[in-house]
Amino acid sequence: MTSETYEPIVRVTSLEVFFDLVFVFAITQLTTVLVDDPSFRGLARVVLMFGLIQWIYGGYVWLANAVAPDRLVRRLLMLLGMAGFLLIALGIPSSVTLFGLGYLVVVLVHTGLFMRSANTSSVAGIFRIAPFNLVSAVLLLVAGFVGYEYVFWTIALVLLAATPFLAPVRLFRVQVAHFVERYGLLLIIVLGESIVAIGVGVSGLELSPAVVLTALLALAVTAGLWWAYYTDDEERAEHALESRAPDQRARPALNSYFYSLAPMLLGVVVFAAGVKKTIGHPTEEAHWFAAVALAGGVGLYLLGHGLFRVSLGLPGASNRLVGAVLTLLAIPLGHAVAGAAELAVVLAIVVASVASDVFTKAAAEA
Repeated sequence: MTSETYEPIVRVTSLEVFFDLVFVFAITQLTTVLVDDPSFRGLARVVLMFGLIQWIYGGYVWLANAVAPDRLVRRLLMLLGMAGFLLIALGIPSSVTLFGLGYLVVVLVHTGLFMRSANTSSVAGIFRIAPFNLVSAVLLLVAGFVGYEYVFWTIALVLLAATPFLAPVRLFRVQVAHFVERYGLLLIIVLGESIVAIGVGVSGLELSPAVVLTALLALAVTAGLWWAYYTDDEERAEHALESRAPDQRARPALNSYFYSLAPMLLGVVVFAAGVKKTIGHPTEEAHWFAAVALAGGVGLYLLGHGLFRVSLGLPGASNRLVGAVLTLLAIPLGHAVAGAAELAVVLAIVVASVASDVFTKAAAEA
């Protein structure tokens, strides 16, 4: 039996958290696009861009999990990757070319830095993954020059999503404590986007009792989403991944923190857009888009969290999946009555979903 060499990655560094702020800026840009273009086309643009950004951001999480940004050259390259993400974010609203250029920079830096890993298995893994990333980046860049960006974005996203099934991801080694902590910090920062949406939504408005109450309801929903994940699941997820052999962790890590986390993060984007659209006139009938965004965003989050639990074998997945379905029932209420009423019902569903975990835990311990 041969032993593998690792760089021990113990904690998330301040540079990684700093890096995450640019990713969250991109999330904010996506929310703005959805608010400005509340149509199927706008939603398609946001979903495609989000999927592309989430994939390569995840690549940087895996990168920092293998190659610590603790040396000058590595830090400078990480900052260059951060600049690439800034180009991506700046290009989101209107510049397809800038979006593609930034993506290519991010992919090149990611590939180059990963080659510096001390773990030969991870280096072999990036050699298999890198061609898919590079082809996708080139497709995005081409879209900026020839048009048909929705076609190129779709092809690139399908290619990236299929990559783990076309390349042996088992070659990557996941250092679990750092990995789970990094994504946990990201989720907190992204949830903060919905709080920012409250502030932006009330800016310039008369702070009537209805507006203030709606802001508090939106904050309570966000707090419920935080509670849903952070009460037990972060620790449970870490234990579930640690219990697997090192060469068996990559697949469940990918299933839980990419495929399952993606709808959670996208749900926050959609919910934040709904809050911005609703908070200015909370006692009026909500536009269909706002009504769908408020409940649908929370539903996406709960759906993703349910799938997260399924992917790691954690208890209580049905609590979230049922909650996700129930949120859809609140949409007609928002459109027919008022956005504030819809928010109140959505909050009740989130609270019930979280509270049901108490009974699930008690049943498991009985």
